Amino acid sequence: MATRVLLLLGTKKGAFILESDAARREWSLRGPFCEAWPMNHVIAEPASGTILAGGGNEWFGPAVWKSADFGASWTHSSAGLAYAAGEEPVKSVWSLASRDGRLYAGVQPAGLFSSDDGGASWRHVAGLREHPSRPHWQPGGGGLILHSIVPHPQDAGQIWVGISAAGVFHTADGGATWAPRNSGTRCDFLPEGQRYPEFGQCVHCLVIAPGRPDRLYQQNHCGMYRSEDGGKHWQSIESGLPSSFGFPAAAHPRDPATLFLLPLNGDTAGRYVPDGKAAVWRTRDGGARWEALREGLPQQNVFFGVLRQAMATDALEPAGVYAGSNTGALYASADEGERWTCIAEHLPPIYSVETLITDG
Repeated sequence: MATRVLLLLGTKKGAFILESDAARREWSLRGPFCEAWPMNHVIAEPASGTILAGGGNEWFGPAVWKSADFGASWTHSSAGLAYAAGEEPVKSVWSLASRDGRLYAGVQPAGLFSSDDGGASWRHVAGLREHPSRPHWQPGGGGLILHSIVPHPQDAGQIWVGISAAGVFHTADGGATWAPRNSGTRCDFLPEGQRYPEFGQCVHCLVIAPGRPDRLYQQNHCGMYRSEDGGKHWQSIESGLPSSFGFPAAAHPRDPATLFLLPLNGDTAGRYVPDGKAAVWRTRDGGARWEALREGLPQQNVFFGVLRQAMATDALEPAGVYAGSNTGALYASADEGERWTCIAEHLPPIYSVETLITDG
């Protein structure tokens, strides 16, 4: 059967789907879906191909949308996506993850929910917000959000989450108890002598290395890091990059030493690509060395950024790499970043990019 490659986009004005074949030369665009609600993250369950989109805002409320027919029809549910009476209400869903039939949703203000019925209803994973550090969590520029959910690929009890601005937290018991995992990541915005706290870091993106579940990569507000022990300790790998600041990171689908980044010029310098020239940066050795990949990307008067969930890879050979800008352009490479093509433009600001490979 013919291979179908689907790119799933979350944007400021709904979800979009781009589709191609295994060659990844020509793309067709569909959308906007989800009644043009803001969609922060759109994913697919690998086994079923069901597409899930999380989003909302203070006007619409939070919801997870669902399509079992590759976007032809959609339903949505917000059942259970709420904190107890008297707490600040959930404003939106920021991130989604799937593992062995269970779904997870990260929300604003930061918290974690799970679903065992395909997203029809949700249960608060209360242990995270019961952590003693919770009263001290502070919002980042985008609010107090849980934006990264990383389930362990072999151990269903282990999950890592990234929260702006509280840091990385880990559970080994399915969410009953949590521990901060931020040792070695700094907070440049704190006073001297307080820049390596137990929690309070502004993590921007957290990804896991394929085949090595103890290896994690983290793009932070204050640096780029790698951990070899599941986040217990982090080491800086920002040497050789044009900036210590950025949002997205995308792991290679098979090689644990290969990672893709799109650094920006700094937190107070405009938050656009350095020198106004777009580049995706790639390491093949876990961050010891970095190279800029520019062929096909605009190199003059470029002032866009790429947000924390707006870069992804596909599982084909060679791997495809995709990056969506906050100005509504989507760039694709079918050869692991060597050459790039703009495959969509004039979209709403792109919040997330994920991939789905299917047959038929």
